[in-house]
Amino acid sequence: MRADRVFAYGAAAGLLGDLLLGDPRRGHPVAAFGRAAGAVERVLWRDHRGWGALHTAVCAGGAVALAAFAARAVRTSPAASLALTGAATWAVVGGTSLAREARVIGRALEAGDVEAARARLPHLCGRDPQALDADGIARAVVESVAENTSDAVVGALVWGALGGVPGLVGFRAVNTLDAMVGHKSPKYRRYGWASARLDDVAGWPGARLTAVLAAVAGGDPRGAVRAWRADAAKHPSPNAGPVEASFAGALGVRLGGTLSYRGRVEHRPVLNGGAGRAVVTGDIERAVRLSRRVGWLALGVSVAARRIVKGRTS
Repeated sequence: MRADRVFAYGAAAGLLGDLLLGDPRRGHPVAAFGRAAGAVERVLWRDHRGWGALHTAVCAGGAVALAAFAARAVRTSPAASLALTGAATWAVVGGTSLAREARVIGRALEAGDVEAARARLPHLCGRDPQALDADGIARAVVESVAENTSDAVVGALVWGALGGVPGLVGFRAVNTLDAMVGHKSPKYRRYGWASARLDDVAGWPGARLTAVLAAVAGGDPRGAVRAWRADAAKHPSPNAGPVEASFAGALGVRLGGTLSYRGRVEHRPVLNGGAGRAVVTGDIERAVRLSRRVGWLALGVSVAARRIVKGRTS
């Protein structure tokens, strides 16, 4: 079986597995990688960029090397290669867990239980929930759904198309390291610099594809493109900006503004401020559905790209 077909069938099976099963409650490979990365950090941590770069190289490089070894070990068996691709895809994508957490918060808000929604919000993002009212929680959820559509689904599929199983695993490893040490706290401002910059690079293609597909799959393609062009560059993140702006335009809402994040207050520019309305609880479900459509479209684009790449190199 050709490599492009192995990726197509395996990635589709993995995405379907995520849809049907979600993440395992115990023994998740990403959680195991996180524990290993934490152990490496305990050995290497110094308040220095060089030591942080070494941490990134050891953890991300080790994950890619292990994935490459596994892919090479099964390369002569199409069935085993397909199974490995499917398992890797299922392990690294997280669309179902993203949708599930968003909907749990949405149901709490619909029931008027703001305290329950606040208690659940840390499962989805790092905002300080006590600083948010119901509409603020809904906005935080929509922004997280948008950003994580790129980080937890589309970006992985893009790198899977480019690099097969090592690409899938490598992207998730880099994204996980950024979540662990890439934030600008006093402890990680220097040590996490390499992980944060590598995540910016790895996330670049997936974020742009997510923004394009949100415009295609959303209810207002022109509004999505307009918000992307006008507001994406104002966002402090080079990858979250296009994604959140495109989602804001596609959904017809305003995102961004003041937020409290890991103990500090940030005043972010408003995205789609001229044409959008304030986020309400019902927009959570609309964002989840848009995220789902974007994920399946991304699979199609990634499969087509893989076939083109393999066709040119064969």
